[in-house]
Amino acid sequence: MGKLLRRLRRYLRTAVQFCFTALTNGYAAGFARGTIWKGASKQFCVPGLNCYSCPGALGACPIGSFQAVLSDRNYHFAFYVAGFLLVVGALFGRFVCGWLCPFGLVQDLLHRIPFPLKRKKLPGDRWLKYLKYFILVGFVVVLPLTVLDIVGQGKPWFCKYICPSGTLFGGIPLLAANPGLRAALGWLFTWKAALLVVLLVLSLVVCRPFCRYLCPLGAIYGLFNPIAFQRFSIDHSRCTSCGACQKACPMDIPVHQHPNSPDCIRCGVCRGTCPQDAIYWTISRSRKKAQ
Repeated sequence: MGKLLRRLRRYLRTAVQFCFTALTNGYAAGFARGTIWKGASKQFCVPGLNCYSCPGALGACPIGSFQAVLSDRNYHFAFYVAGFLLVVGALFGRFVCGWLCPFGLVQDLLHRIPFPLKRKKLPGDRWLKYLKYFILVGFVVVLPLTVLDIVGQGKPWFCKYICPSGTLFGGIPLLAANPGLRAALGWLFTWKAALLVVLLVLSLVVCRPFCRYLCPLGAIYGLFNPIAFQRFSIDHSRCTSCGACQKACPMDIPVHQHPNSPDCIRCGVCRGTCPQDAIYWTISRSRKKAQ
């Protein structure tokens, strides 16, 4: 029964991931025609990475939107985008990463493929995890604000030079449908395609290498994990520190010690694995107490 429940939980999360990806990238005609949806919904952000240039995207990416404002020559602080990130982070933390991000879904599916070199983490994991904060500060904020062209316009550095989600869901479909774009390919697309391939291959080996080491959106949401409305808590009267949660955790987090680690994507595998039922969502415990 326990194995069945764990499997059902995993399938539920996968189903939610697929549904949310389809919902936020539902402009099917864009993929067929190689065009981008420009309707009113593009004024609003969705919680996860969702490239504006993806032919199917019906909403905007919060990281892309934030950079678009910062790099604009008529700079105004992005109150809407900053507020959006604060509200989503405060409510859900990295739950968004585990349940709602399309590129997270791609990495999850790849990691399920049998591969002889499965690892919990890459060598240097302790330091590599800080890369996402460097990318957040450097590529998302500092460079768009300070490196300007002759007319005072910055560039969306993360979107242009790093984002693998944009390459997969935006760049490749647009190139496939537009021969003229393929003729104009240069070193930039080669670099981004190579980075995408490396991350996809690494996804066979470790769980979510992009989320773990490079994603600036995950870095933002992770800061809210300890205080988010929906977070994990440990019933220490039940917990025996057996380590089953860490062994099962795809991100290799000692959940019994750090249930709200900034690296936790809220997949819930630890909860289904804990033999003492000591890990719970704070909101679910609050409801039980209220009954």
